[in-house]
Amino acid sequence: MTRMTTPLTLSQLTKRYAQVTALSEVTLTVEPGQRVALLGHNGAGKSTLMKIVLGLIPHDGGEVRVMGAPPGSALARDATAYLPESVAFHPALTGREQIAHYLRLRGRPASGAADILARVGLADALDRRIGTYSKGMRQRVGLAQALIGDPRLLVLDEPTSGLDPVSRRDFYTLLDELAARGAAILLSSHALTEVEARTDLIAILSRGKLVAQGSITDLRARADLPLTIQITVAEGGEPAVRAAFPGAEFAGRGAQIWVPQTDKLAMLGRIAELGSHVADVDLFPPSLEDIYTQISRRDAA
Repeated sequence: MTRMTTPLTLSQLTKRYAQVTALSEVTLTVEPGQRVALLGHNGAGKSTLMKIVLGLIPHDGGEVRVMGAPPGSALARDATAYLPESVAFHPALTGREQIAHYLRLRGRPASGAADILARVGLADALDRRIGTYSKGMRQRVGLAQALIGDPRLLVLDEPTSGLDPVSRRDFYTLLDELAARGAAILLSSHALTEVEARTDLIAILSRGKLVAQGSITDLRARADLPLTIQITVAEGGEPAVRAAFPGAEFAGRGAQIWVPQTDKLAMLGRIAELGSHVADVDLFPPSLEDIYTQISRRDAA
C-alpha cells in the first residue's frame, strides 16, 4: 500500500521580525483526514504560522512542506485552500456569479457554482447580490470558494466567525465530511467549546512556542486539573452527605466535590456507599477552556 503524502509538515519552524521571535522551533504535522485546532492568545504566532504555510511570508529557520513541496510552490498552492476570518466580495455580484468567477480562475466549469454554494447552505440565495448577504452568509461564500478544486489542506482562520449556532453546527458537519474524504484541516478559533468537540488534535501556541499538542484526553492528563463531581442530594440526605464529604460545597440540594482524575473511581465508590441519600451524580471533566488557561499560565510562569 502506498503511503499518502502528509499534507502539512512543520519541523523546527522559526520566524523572526528584527529582535522579536514570532515563532520558535515549532514542530507540527497535519495528516490526511485530521482536524487540528491551533489555539493561542493574540500575538501567540497563529497568523504568522498560517501566512508561512500559505507561502505569503518566508520563514527564517526550520522546514515547511505542503504535500511534500515548499509553501507557495505551484503544487502547494494547488493543494491548499484558505479561509480568512473576514472575507470580502464584490457587493454587486450574486453568490453564483462570484463563485463562477473563482471557478474560471481555477480552470473549472463555471456551471459548478450552484453545487458548491448548495454544499455550504446557500442554495436559496444563489442569485441574490452579495451586498444583501449577512456576515454569516458571506462567510459561507468564503468557504465555498475554499472548496473549489478539492483541496488536500484547508487553512481556516476563525472560520465560524459571524455564524449562528445552527450554521456553526452545519459548518463543522461539512468539515467532518471533508476530513472523511482525506482532507487535512488546520483551523484557529477562540470558540473553544466547539473546537473541543469537533477536532482530533489541539496545538497550543504561546509566545511563539508550541507549548502543548495532543488530543483533548492527552491535554487533560497534562494539565492535571481536578474533576468536578456534582451530587444531587436526596430528600433528607444532606446530613449524611455533609458527614461523608465535609469539604463539599452545597447549594440547594446540590453538592460539588473536586477530585484528582486518578481518584475518580474511588470517589464514586464512596458516593455509592451513601445509597438512598444520593438522588443522582454527574461528572464534569475539565473543559478545553480550563486546560488552555492552565497550560498558558504555566508557560507564562
